[in-house]
This record gives sequence, C-alpha cells and structure tokens, in this order.
Amino acid sequence: MRDQLDDIQKHLNDGYGRAQHLNKVELPKRFYKDVGVAPVDAGFVVTLDGRQVRTPGTKLPVVVPAASIATAMAEQWAAQGEFIDPATMPTVRLINSAIESGDAMIPAFRDEVVKFAASDLMLYRAESPQELVSEQELAWDNALVTLARHFGVSFQPTVGIIHQSQPKTTLDRLAESLQGENLLVLTALVSITGLTGSGLLAIGLWNKLFSTDQVWKAAHIDEDFQISQWGEDEEAAERRAKRRVEFDTAVAVLDALRS
Repeated sequence: MRDQLDDIQKHLNDGYGRAQHLNKVELPKRFYKDVGVAPVDAGFVVTLDGRQVRTPGTKLPVVVPAASIATAMAEQWAAQGEFIDPATMPTVRLINSAIESGDAMIPAFRDEVVKFAASDLMLYRAESPQELVSEQELAWDNALVTLARHFGVSFQPTVGIIHQSQPKTTLDRLAESLQGENLLVLTALVSITGLTGSGLLAIGLWNKLFSTDQVWKAAHIDEDFQISQWGEDEEAAERRAKRRVEFDTAVAVLDALRS
C-alpha cells in the first residue's frame, strides 16, 4: 500500500518537483518584477508582469476557483529572490501538480485514499509498551468512533502488523463519500494521506470531523512517543517541519475549496 501511494506521490511530483532536485546554481533566475492576481471567467489567475502563469511541464494555464488560493500562490511567487526555488512554493507546487495530473487521475486519486484507509495507520495498534498503547487508544479509538457514527460504518482494528481486512460495506461507503469530488480536492487529500499515513484522517478532515491539529497529532502518536523516550533528532525535526508546511498547504486548499 505504501508503494502504491509513493507511486501516486511521484506522479504528483512529476508535475512540479523536477526543479526541487536542482541545486541553487541550477535554479532558474527570477525573470519578473510584478506579481498580481486577476479574475477570469473560470476563477482566478496569477500574473507575472501581466502574463498569466502556466504549469512548468505541459505549460497549461493555471486557473484556480478561489481567490485565497491565487493569493497564496502570488505571495509565494513574490517572495522569490534572485532564483526561483520551487521548494519554497508549496501552494504553487500543489496546484501545478493537480493541473498537470489532469482529470484522468481523479479515479486513481480517489481510489488511493480509500485503499490506504483500508490498511490505515489507526487500524494497526502496538502490542507494547503500555504507555504507547494507551495513547493510541485514546486518540485513535475516538477518531474511529467519530468516523463510524458519521458514515454509519464499522472498523476492525487489530494489534500488530498482520493484515486485517475491513468490511466491504465500510470501504464502499468511504468511496461513495468521495464520489463527485474534483481534482483539486482529491489532490489535496492524496497529499494529506501521504503526509499523515492515514486515509481515514484525510477523509475525516475533509468532512470537518477533525480539526487540523487533531489530525496532525493523531498522525504522530508513535513518533511523539519515541521523542518522549529518546529525545528529538535535529534532522528528523527538520523533515517534520517541512511536512507540516506541506500538510498546512493542502489543508488551506481544502478550506478554500470548501468555502
């Protein structure tokens, strides 16, 4: 399941992430002075010196349905210095990935969130130590009960790593809940699923069952327990901070699309 999600994430990255692997010397120089946001018939666009922005790969026009998304993108374009560094433009990268993926990827994105939920982080519990077991039960049991009541389904969590199938009716109901969602919503949900390790938390967040901080905390029960026991590694903390930026970006896109 993780390999499948990694393939999806790689597909997303192909739309905007190539430049992330370049070093500072190879990054493109900033070629524009003025950054703006303009309304169009289909939504809003970002302009660089009056010209509409296009995606880096297939050169498709970048049009978003919400002014707040366009504003966030414009701010990231405006914040660039001598060089354009995509690593510092999370909203731009997320939107570009969606547009370059295209509507043909909608079924794959939707199915991936549900498939990941079928072997979800919250469904596989530690055997020990008891402190971790208790923390998982407190956070994850409450989340599962909330999801079960909202969707009228049941879950079968297990202890250990041996696969435990979930009821088909549960997975069908979760899939049904994502029917009709557009490309931007599903792109953001795939991103959240990958960053948290939980399709259930992503679905719950989209349905306003959990707050942003509740989802982030629930996704890091194991990691936070390890930190409490052994201390925090500097490199790991840096990676987590970067993931949080990507997570918050995807959440902000969902919030804009919901309003």
